[in-house]
Amino acid sequence: MEAFDVVIAGGAVMGSSTAYHLLADPAFKGSVLVVEKDMTYQRSASALSLASIRQQFSSPVNIRISLYGIGFLKRAGEILGVDGDRPEITFHEGGYLYLASEAGRAILTENQALQASEGADILLLDRAGLAERFPWLNVEDVSIGTWGRSGEGWFDGWGLLQAFRRKARKLGAEYREGKVTGIERKGDRITEVALADGSHVACGTFVDCAGASGGRQVAALVGAKLPVFSKKRFVFSFTCREALASCPLLIDTTGVYTRPEGKPTREGQAYLCGASPPPESDPDCEDFEVDFSFFEETVWPALAHRVPAFESIKPGRAYAGHYDLNLLDHNAIVGRLGQAANAYVALGFSGHGMQQSPGIGRGLSELIAHGRFRTLDLTDLGPGRILANRPLLERNVI
Repeated sequence: MEAFDVVIAGGAVMGSSTAYHLLADPAFKGSVLVVEKDMTYQRSASALSLASIRQQFSSPVNIRISLYGIGFLKRAGEILGVDGDRPEITFHEGGYLYLASEAGRAILTENQALQASEGADILLLDRAGLAERFPWLNVEDVSIGTWGRSGEGWFDGWGLLQAFRRKARKLGAEYREGKVTGIERKGDRITEVALADGSHVACGTFVDCAGASGGRQVAALVGAKLPVFSKKRFVFSFTCREALASCPLLIDTTGVYTRPEGKPTREGQAYLCGASPPPESDPDCEDFEVDFSFFEETVWPALAHRVPAFESIKPGRAYAGHYDLNLLDHNAIVGRLGQAANAYVALGFSGHGMQQSPGIGRGLSELIAHGRFRTLDLTDLGPGRILANRPLLERNVI
């Protein structure tokens, strides 16, 4: 039987980041197998991500993960280069702009104070300040906004996934197309995993990074019940002829978001947009069908109200992807998994996986190689809070 020191279920951005960080750690001398069910990644959350990163969270651990991630992205070409070939992640530092009505003023103000105390470059803007900086914005029913002056924006998520994967393979990781379907244990330790093709692989450590399409099921094989479910999200595109100066990633008071995509053309500037549906309209889902009425009835009206220029647009293509949504608190679950002494998990990112992949991969690899977090303390994201029904509340959920 083949044997690896670490077997990772899931080879998209989180599994590949973990594999890279493990093999880049001088303290780790072992072998790594990454098992990925679809090597094309065409329908993975990583491939379909909007690939944006923000500091504007309301919990210190998430802010710190983002600050680490921003530094990583800015140096990704250097860090993840292979044989002199530097990957292009193309980080566009356009910022996030959160808007709040009077009812949300206190929360946004408290969040900004916390973010600033952690070193995040977030400005608090009143109505007049918003109108001055973003003259194309309708601020009549807005009380306050927070804007990431630096360290926030969007990047090439597909490029980051491939860069992590390529560097991990260069350092010795083996990637294999397959699916983990079984777990063998002796006492409190996992000794081998079974794959869908009938093969078995012995392992010293097992990591569940299987994401929306299988992470919860893999965790159940280890004996852990996690409230992580696959939830469909739509991304719509449109073009606006009127130019908006310095448009950030805008999150409206309604929760609808939009951001520019690419450079302006003769037809105008392209944008991506979307929103999360209310919980009662958000079933577990694995299909990729797009409901265009959601754009017509929910997304566009909110955007046209907030940005008058968006009253006249040309709708474009749309696609659907999936969040691995943690229903307890919409935060990641990272750490030791279940009762197995050598099992770990990185799951339930609820839409934040791409931006958090550098920090989570680093932290999880340290936990495996050193037995503790060293660079980033991810204790607050541990699975223990799930068993204790102790949510880590995050106010800035998109």
